Amino acid sequence: MKKNLYLLLALLLFGLTATAQSRTITGTVTDAGAGNPLPGVSIIIKGTSKGISTDQHGKYSLAIPNDKATLVFRYIGYKTQELKAGKQDVLDVKLQLDTHTLHEVVVVEQSMSRAVAGKVAGVFSRRDAAQNITYGPAPIFDAAPMVHNTENYDFIKESSFLDAQKNPLSTFSIDVDNASYSNVRRFLNQGQRPPADAVRIEEMVNYFNYDYPQPTDDAPFSVTTELSACPWNKDNQLLHIGLQGKRVPTDKLPPSNLVFLIDVSGSMFSPDKLPLVKAGLKLLVEELRPQDKVSMVVYAGAAGLVLPSTSGKDKKKIIEALDQLEAGGSTAGGAGINLAYKVAEDNFMKGGNNRVILASDGDFNVGVSSDSELQRLIEKKRETGVFLTVLGFGTGNLKDSRMEQLANKGNGNYAYIDNIREAQKVFVNEFGGTLFTIAKDVKLQLEFNPAKVKAYRLIGYENRALANEEFNDDKKDAGDMGSGHTVTALYEIVPTGATSDTQAGTVDALKYQKTTLDPKAKSSDEMLTMKLRYKEPDGETSRLMTKTVNSQAIPTDQTSDNFRFSAAVAACGMLLRDSEHKGNASFPMVLDLAKNARGKDEEGYRIEFVNLVKSMGLVSDGR
Repeated sequence: MKKNLYLLLALLLFGLTATAQSRTITGTVTDAGAGNPLPGVSIIIKGTSKGISTDQHGKYSLAIPNDKATLVFRYIGYKTQELKAGKQDVLDVKLQLDTHTLHEVVVVEQSMSRAVAGKVAGVFSRRDAAQNITYGPAPIFDAAPMVHNTENYDFIKESSFLDAQKNPLSTFSIDVDNASYSNVRRFLNQGQRPPADAVRIEEMVNYFNYDYPQPTDDAPFSVTTELSACPWNKDNQLLHIGLQGKRVPTDKLPPSNLVFLIDVSGSMFSPDKLPLVKAGLKLLVEELRPQDKVSMVVYAGAAGLVLPSTSGKDKKKIIEALDQLEAGGSTAGGAGINLAYKVAEDNFMKGGNNRVILASDGDFNVGVSSDSELQRLIEKKRETGVFLTVLGFGTGNLKDSRMEQLANKGNGNYAYIDNIREAQKVFVNEFGGTLFTIAKDVKLQLEFNPAKVKAYRLIGYENRALANEEFNDDKKDAGDMGSGHTVTALYEIVPTGATSDTQAGTVDALKYQKTTLDPKAKSSDEMLTMKLRYKEPDGETSRLMTKTVNSQAIPTDQTSDNFRFSAAVAACGMLLRDSEHKGNASFPMVLDLAKNARGKDEEGYRIEFVNLVKSMGLVSDGR
C-alpha cells in the first residue's frame, strides 16, 4: 500500500513539475536581408507534430512543454533554423535566403485519388496562416517527376534584327506583368530548366523595380533613356528605356470596389493553390481601408456569391469568408467570370478602382472554357470600366498562356504566386501598382534614324508587338500602368558603320518605289524619335508624348545600376531560352553584371536573383 502511495505522489510531483515548466513563447520572424516580417512561416516543436504559422505580421505565439524544447522554423526559399527555447519568453528569428533548397514533395488528394502533385511551397498542411492552430506535418516523399503535367505556354517566336532603313518603325505595347519571372524561379528552385516558352524576357526584366525619377509634369509617368555598349556583343549598343509611374500615396488613392473571384475546383486542392490563395488574399485584406469594399465569388462546378460587398473595415468578416473555402468539383471558369463582373457592376464606384481579382490555376473545363471564348468574354466585360488582375497558382496544370491573355484583354495585370513572400510582394509591397491604374493603353513607337542605326532588335515583348498603324488607333487595346510601376524595355542596336557580325534579314529591292534617306538625317545627332500614347484610366482619347534620343553612347563604367541589372536579367533570359542572339552572354557575365548593380535593393529581390543564378549550378556547367 505504501509503495502505491509513494508512486502516486511521485507521479503527482512529476506532473506538477511538468506543468510548471510549460509556458508560452512568442516572437517575430523576419527576412535577415530586408528585415521584412515573413507571414506563413511554419514553426514546430522538434520531435512532435505540434506547430503554428506566423501571422500576416510575422508574429507567432506557441505553448512549449519545457525549456529544453527546440523550435524548427521552415519557410520556402529560406534556410531552416532550429533554436532552443531556453528560459526566454520572446524568441525573434531572422531567416536567411537559401535558394539551394528544393521545394518538398507532398502527396495531394485530388478527385478521391492520391497523385504526386510535385514540389510545393512548404511542408505543412496549413488551414489558416493568420491564427494559432496546431498543424501536423504533411507526408514527405522522395523527389519524383510530375505525372500528367499539362502546363501550357504560348509559343514565342523570338524577334530578330530589322534593317533600320527598310523598317524604321518599331511599335509595341508596354507590359507590367511579371508572372514569368516568379514562374521561372519556381522551375529553378525545383532543379529544373524552365520550358523556353515560359521565359518571357520582358516580364523577367520588369519583375524588378528601377530607380527612375518621378514625373514632374502632368504626365502620369516619366521617361528615361540610356545608351552604352551591349554587354554580350561589344560591337553593338544597348538602349535602355525606363518608364516610372507616378506614385500616389495610399491615403490619396481612390476607393476600391474589389471582387475576389476564387477557383475552388478540385484542381485547387494542393497546398500551393487554394491554401496559398487564402493566405495571400488575407495579406491584401489587411491593406484595405474603410472606404474600400470587397465581394467574393467562387466557382467550381457552378459559380456562387459567398460574400456580398463588405467594407474594408470589417476585416474579420472577410477573413472568415476566406477561411470557409474548400476545394472540390469541376471548373466552370466562364460562369465565375460572368458573375464576378456582374457583382462588380452592381457595386460600381464612379471615379473609384473597380476590379476583379481572379485567383486560379487557369484549368477551366466546364461551360465557356476555350481560350477564344474566354478572351471574347473578357473583351466585352472590360467595356464596363472594370479592370482585371489575374493571379496564377500551382504546378502541373498551370494554364499560363490562358491567364496571361485574359489579363491582357481585361485591362489588367498577371502575376504568378509561388510562395507567401511573392504574395506579400504583390499585395503589400506593390499594393498601389497591383490595384490602381494611372494610365491605360500605353503604347510606344520608335522611329530609328538609318544614318545612325544599321539594324535593331527589341528584346522580348514578342506578344506585345503592334502593327505600326495601331499606334494612332485609339480603339486598339494596349498595356496599363499602375501607381508606382516601372516599365523597362531594351533594344540591341547595330550602329551604322560598325564592324558587328550581326545581320538583319534582307528583302529584294523594290521595283515600283525607292527608299531614300533625308539629307538632314546624316547631319543630325538623333539616333531615334520615341513617341508614347496613353489614356487616362477612364478616358477614351489618347495623349501623345515625344522624346528624342541622341547617338552619343556613355562608357560602360559610367552606366547606371538600372542599365547593368536589366541587362543582366535580359542576358539570363536569353541563356535560359538558348537564344540565337545571346552572343557572348554567359552566366558568369550575368553574375558579374548583377552583383555590381544591386542598388538599394530594399526588398532583397536583386540579391535573390544573384543567389538564384549561383545556386542552380548554371555557372559551373556552362549551360
